[in-house]
Amino acid sequence: MINAFIKEGKIVPAEVTVRLLKTAMEKSGSTKFLVDGFPRDMDNLKCWEKQMTHRFSFYADVQFLLYLECPEDIMTARLLERGKTSGRVDDNLESIKKRLVTYVEQTKPIIDEFIARGKVRKVDSNRNPEVVFEEVKLCFQAAAHK
Repeated sequence: MINAFIKEGKIVPAEVTVRLLKTAMEKSGSTKFLVDGFPRDMDNLKCWEKQMTHRFSFYADVQFLLYLECPEDIMTARLLERGKTSGRVDDNLESIKKRLVTYVEQTKPIIDEFIARGKVRKVDSNRNPEVVFEEVKLCFQAAAHK
């Protein structure tokens, strides 16, 4: 079911994703997590806050959203290159185009929401990977010292 959503460039239902995240967090025994690519839309965010805040408040405290900025043409080229070896069902031009529309319509508002909350760290990822890594590392180091 999840692969079908991903292949179509759609967002997996929030309840499914939050349940999977919550289960993995509970099993880990940790209280700090890096969650990649989530939340992807307002339903994800609302479900996250509803499900995690009441019972697991330490999970729900998002320190920051890491926003790796990249032009669409560069992102498309990178995803197509990754698709040569990834085996992912969505690393093809048709799925990528759908994902970019989904990003603009559904994910960008999440970034804007976190900007309004003062919780976004932007990094220009259209540079040398070592430079990007160092800047990302600084974002995490700053959060660790709060």
